[in-house]
Amino acid sequence: MARSRPAILLSVALAAVAVMALAPAPTAATKYNITKLLEPYKQYSKFNEMLSKTRLAYDINRRQTITVLAVDNAAMAALDHYSLQTIRHILSLHVLVDYYGDKKLKKLDHGSTASSSMYQATGSASGMSGYVNITRKDGKVSFTTDDADENAKPSRYVKSIKEYPYDIAVLEVSSIISSADAEAPVPPPAPVDLVELLSKKYCKSFASLLSANADVFRTFNETKDNGLTIFCPVDAAVAAFAAAYKNLTAKAKAAILLYHGAPDYFSLQLLKSNNGMVTTLATASEKKQDYSYDVKNKGETVTLQTEVVTSTVTATVGDMEPLAVYAVDKFLKPKELFKVVEAPAPAPEPSKKKGRVSDGGDDSSSDDSGDATADKGDAAPAALLARRVTAAATVVAAYALMMA
Repeated sequence: MARSRPAILLSVALAAVAVMALAPAPTAATKYNITKLLEPYKQYSKFNEMLSKTRLAYDINRRQTITVLAVDNAAMAALDHYSLQTIRHILSLHVLVDYYGDKKLKKLDHGSTASSSMYQATGSASGMSGYVNITRKDGKVSFTTDDADENAKPSRYVKSIKEYPYDIAVLEVSSIISSADAEAPVPPPAPVDLVELLSKKYCKSFASLLSANADVFRTFNETKDNGLTIFCPVDAAVAAFAAAYKNLTAKAKAAILLYHGAPDYFSLQLLKSNNGMVTTLATASEKKQDYSYDVKNKGETVTLQTEVVTSTVTATVGDMEPLAVYAVDKFLKPKELFKVVEAPAPAPEPSKKKGRVSDGGDDSSSDDSGDATADKGDAAPAALLARRVTAAATVVAAYALMMA
């Protein structure tokens, strides 16, 4: 019995819904880089520079929803007499962990609200001092804290600089937001003896290499208080590389040691959740060379891929922001000094026709075809099902047209 036109069209709709349900989920929203967003606006260059120096830029870029309250170069002068760590606390108040675009600010419920800042979210604030009060009155929006100096004027909303609803809003405010708690002096980090730290766990041999090179050791020491991550090869890895290291020139030895340090603080959680290129201390010392590598993560495993070798992070030696030290299982070899290992060529597609057993006893039709099919199925089962449903939907749609 012929089906009615509505029934056929309903079948088509249901098939389309099935295709959408089986299709791969959309990827996460684009990650915006705050320093690149602000780079074209020279009037905020000092603010942008301090986001990098205090490492707030990394915290901002890791967030999915954020509002940055920027001040111009003239207003940044108010921070000149503070230490770098105190500036980090103050600027953390200017990073709200919620989205407040221009339209939202101008339509505040009841004319006011309070938002948690990065200062509160990181646990640096005392009590409620990390919350920022947002008030709209007589058409003007202001930002204050409960512990602001009584003589401090509210920081006024000036304009929107850049918005990507509802991921990130970058706004200009008139002045630095005042907070007694954030402005309190922060003691400098306790001195760290790198050789002692590295020698305690896994990396005694690498510590010896560093300490034997005075220029390299000085670079590591001078960097560690402003943000440094060291990937130290374990003693067995240093022993395995000893002969190759001995044959390097003095310049190459310095470069390869600097290659194991990244001039930024990376927590283990950040390494496990972000893939990307890492520049190194060698990058800065050799301006005509790249000296970078890629951080890759899969589950709980973090690897460093240099195009010559892949080294795995095996343990945390020390993590005391702004310094992190991780043990790796292989000496990192930069492509600037060693031959790049080419990726193996993909295996040829198996023949669909059955082949004869050759005189050498090799079966040309053999077991590889089954493996190849399994690989394809494991790679994208949802996509395969979606294609089948799509094909079915196409057939139904064609039938519907014939019945029209």
